[in-house]
Amino acid sequence: MSTHLEVRPGAYHDSVSLMQVSRAAQEVDGVEAALVAMATELNREFLGPMGFDVDVEAGPNDLLVAVRARDDDAVQAALQAVEAALAASSRGESGGFGEGIAPRTTASALRREDAPLVLVSTPGDNAFVEAVDALRGGANVMLFSDNVPVAQEVALKHLAGELGLLVMGPDCGTAMVSGLGLGFANAVRPGPVGVVAASGTGAQHLTSLLDDAGIGTSHVLGVGGRDLKADVGGLSTLQALQALDADPSTELVVVLSKPPAPEVAERVRAAAAELDTPVVLGLLGPGQPDMTELARDVAGRLDTELVPRTWDGPADRAPRDGRLVGLFSGGTLATEAMVVASQALGAIRSNVPLEPGLELDGGADTPHEVLDLGEDEFTRGRPHPMIDPSVRRERIDALGDDVAVLLVDVVLGHGAADDPAGDLAAQLQAFRERTGGHVVASLCGVDGDPQGRDAQAEKLLAAGASVHASNAVAARTAADLVTRSNR
Repeated sequence: MSTHLEVRPGAYHDSVSLMQVSRAAQEVDGVEAALVAMATELNREFLGPMGFDVDVEAGPNDLLVAVRARDDDAVQAALQAVEAALAASSRGESGGFGEGIAPRTTASALRREDAPLVLVSTPGDNAFVEAVDALRGGANVMLFSDNVPVAQEVALKHLAGELGLLVMGPDCGTAMVSGLGLGFANAVRPGPVGVVAASGTGAQHLTSLLDDAGIGTSHVLGVGGRDLKADVGGLSTLQALQALDADPSTELVVVLSKPPAPEVAERVRAAAAELDTPVVLGLLGPGQPDMTELARDVAGRLDTELVPRTWDGPADRAPRDGRLVGLFSGGTLATEAMVVASQALGAIRSNVPLEPGLELDGGADTPHEVLDLGEDEFTRGRPHPMIDPSVRRERIDALGDDVAVLLVDVVLGHGAADDPAGDLAAQLQAFRERTGGHVVASLCGVDGDPQGRDAQAEKLLAAGASVHASNAVAARTAADLVTRSNR
């Protein structure tokens, strides 16, 4: 076994690019673990399980490069992959500033470029200062960073309101402004529908369904998953509604969110009723329309019909004894799956439960569970599962023959893995052969996505999965494959 650990003082790179760099190193043959990250206190903690000293002398502005591999050759190959990925990232970061040294702060960048929007993707501890600099420099902010305290989020959004600007986030993974995708985004067609989304994969799913119906999107303004919670009060949602109402290319607005605080939902309804542009509210949760029903409603308002696509699955679809397990990379997709499946199966445990008492360790008397693998507990110090499939593959490998149905999502688009279906195919097939259980997949994307949607569907089908473009249909199919004695 060979290891390598180095600290590069002052070598700052944003967290989005470092996710890709870490994955490039992890994919090298013979590499058991690799971490390329800024040396925040949180990231240094991940050195311990890799066999390194967590007390390494480094700070949040220093770059950590740690590799554990089977031999020295594999370590050197991983370091070469790191250098190539960092070089590609650096070319992308400095491309908009012409000759010379790229700016090192948001404030200095805005002094050189009149940018209407700044994307901040630093570690959460540093994100607040950069976002304030951007707002005071006159730019709207997309705050990709997570682990930002709620108090700082509220302060940023109040400042943005005072300045007539918008903060998208924190933890805003998806946005689209005038056809330009930011973060994780699908290659959807331009059109008349604007989306205000307290959900990343939810926005991707909704706009992909609309694209299948021939309906395009003008803008997707992500507001962060906490915006419609009571602590934040919908501050960015209300500003985003005003922005889309003033946009001549937007003819209809959809507000999409996981279950909001009731008082905030009422505030949003009241604000929507005052706009000139029609607004459709998609506030997901028990008793509310699912995203496919929401997309059908939007399509009907635009005189179009939506028929979500299903790819042919295995011939054997007999219900099985056992439990349902869902392993999701998208938080809103996981929530919707629980809402839909629980109508047939009853209570479902989760790390993002629909109600108190259904936490994984909450003692709920139910065998069924759904995990959102994109939650902070799974992504601290490692790439999001839409980029790095390893956390989900490990979970699939550990499933026993008590699992009747495995439900997964596969999310395509810019920013996602190059071959997400291929990354999971071997584990899905092995699960079926080992347990005799069913696999059902929700495939989120459009024909124009770089991964090729039909090609991804074919890989899932070859692994024995039933594949659906509608996440709600996938969840309903999965629930129907569990025998009634287990409901």
